[in-house]
Amino acid sequence: MNNEPRVNERIRVDKVRLVGPGGEQVGVVRVDDALRLAQEAGLDLVEVAPNSNPPVAKLMDYGKFKYESAQKAREARRNQSNTVIKSIRIGLKIDENDYRTKKSQAERFLAGGDKVKFDLRFKGREQSRPELGVKLLRGMADELAEISTVEAAPRADGRYMSMVLAPLRKKSEAKSDQRRRREAQRENRRARDAERAQRQQEKAAEANESPAAQDAEAKAVPAAKPKPSAPGA
Repeated sequence: MNNEPRVNERIRVDKVRLVGPGGEQVGVVRVDDALRLAQEAGLDLVEVAPNSNPPVAKLMDYGKFKYESAQKAREARRNQSNTVIKSIRIGLKIDENDYRTKKSQAERFLAGGDKVKFDLRFKGREQSRPELGVKLLRGMADELAEISTVEAAPRADGRYMSMVLAPLRKKSEAKSDQRRRREAQRENRRARDAERAQRQQEKAAEANESPAAQDAEAKAVPAAKPKPSAPGA
């Protein structure tokens, strides 16, 4: 099935509602006039809403439009295929330390560009208090709001309740940041190693120069002259 829009002479209608290249509304014009305007501007006439009455057509560079659309589609597929959902299990009676541990784990996953699914399991009579599970999960979402958004709100399913958080940044961007951080860390290590090596060289040079300097100082001191004998001695 061909999903490409009709372009230029392939548009088989009498009139179209014309949209300019900048999105401005030109109005309803005859197709012949719209084609003439497209030719004068060095652009294409593209039917963007064939089911409207009359159909909507836009003046654009169709080749550039197809290229940019293909690029966006590839980027979307790449981000979708790279996205991983990490599961984190928590309990309704989670203690403070465990809560912080789970939060840190979620932060690490989200910073890496992955989604996080929180799975909460109700035990015994806890199942009769689903509002407590919602409160716990929403509290976690609020604490992670700076780096994530709620993709799937807390939802109960029997003895379980789940929530999905999605990172605010794409995985490709997160990976780029990770590469930059690793490179910066390598540069810092190289700088520290170079500084350490320089200090060691300076210490070695000082150690080698010390005996020579002492010998030179000793040679520079004139020997004491013997005192003349007293007369009549």
